[in-house]
Amino acid sequence: MGVLIWQLHSIPIYFMLSLYYVNDDLMAIMTKTEINKLISEKKLSIRPLKNDQIGAGSIDLHLGNELRLFDEMDKIFDVTDTPNYSGFSRLVKLNAKEGFVLEPGEFVNGITLERIKLSKGLAGRIEGRSRFARLGLLVHVSSGFVQPGTDGRIVLEIVNLSRNRLRLKPGIRICQIIIEEARGDDSYKGKFYGQKSP
Repeated sequence: MGVLIWQLHSIPIYFMLSLYYVNDDLMAIMTKTEINKLISEKKLSIRPLKNDQIGAGSIDLHLGNELRLFDEMDKIFDVTDTPNYSGFSRLVKLNAKEGFVLEPGEFVNGITLERIKLSKGLAGRIEGRSRFARLGLLVHVSSGFVQPGTDGRIVLEIVNLSRNRLRLKPGIRICQIIIEEARGDDSYKGKFYGQKSP
């Protein structure tokens, strides 16, 4: 039997009403102990991976050495269910020393160094890291969900929201993945399955 809890948060300028549903049957976020157990049982694979990347409730992921840069177009780009951005974007390799300078307001696609493989019973969620968020660096615009059965590297939609130029270098721990329980026996086999570049 679930319990409904209403909470009223007093926030300057406006009020926010939150509804929480407390139930023992809710899907769980995996903590460090469970993450290590899943890895040992081969239900979760992250390669390469070092032990110190695993935190209390997430796993740090590194920025890979490729970015997709987008050119400004003179014409309007039609947003459809099958967008093709190859005509106004290009892949670049990152130099380990020089990196890439992300201008204020600039948007690029990055990709994780790590390859993520989830079993059917697991899903993931990409989140930024607080140290970078405080600089105004957004590491995923909106598509942070990682489907059950995913196998591949994770593309990051990176934006500089600050007023300052920010240098990105390959190998920094740019984001984290949260592992969650997924119920059912369905597995992702979509367009981006096995992706290797942004």
